[in-house]
Amino acid sequence: MSDRGQFIMTYTGRLFYPLDPRAWDITIEDVAHALSQICRYGGHTRRFYSVAEHSLWVSYNVPPEIAREALMHDAGEAYVGDVVRPIKYATSFAAYREIEARVDLACRDAFGLRSDPAVWAAIKEIDDRMIIDEAAELMTPNACWDRLGEPLDQLILGLDPRTAEVNFLERFRELFPEWVAL
Repeated sequence: MSDRGQFIMTYTGRLFYPLDPRAWDITIEDVAHALSQICRYGGHTRRFYSVAEHSLWVSYNVPPEIAREALMHDAGEAYVGDVVRPIKYATSFAAYREIEARVDLACRDAFGLRSDPAVWAAIKEIDDRMIIDEAAELMTPNACWDRLGEPLDQLILGLDPRTAEVNFLERFRELFPEWVAL
């Protein structure tokens, strides 16, 4: 263990310290790969549906001026995983939310994303509406989904992990042209 605590090894072989995240430890390759491997809803879907694909659709359903932040809104999950909402927002999970917030901040710094609360609130609204489309396509039908509000009418494809990763990276290059030459 280093002075930064315990680490995970990322897809590209980097060491990442979730309790001491630094922007320079984060790469788009690690984010895209990890998010493409993580199934939303704790895997309780009729077919695989990755956080990477979800992030793509969110980025296409927000105003263009916040699409960069929308694509990367779950980037921290590449390093701390996706936790189902009832647990994530439980009082006893406050420490996890603090860790996730620090990792999210490191991701924002790494990719030059804005921290404006209004931007993130607009993304959260679309993120929440995506649940309706995702539930209709991926989950067992249940009347509870009708209470969630208006869908976005986004087609959910259920891309395989490799395709989701490639599509995520293509969208990243489109939205972050300054990174293409790197």
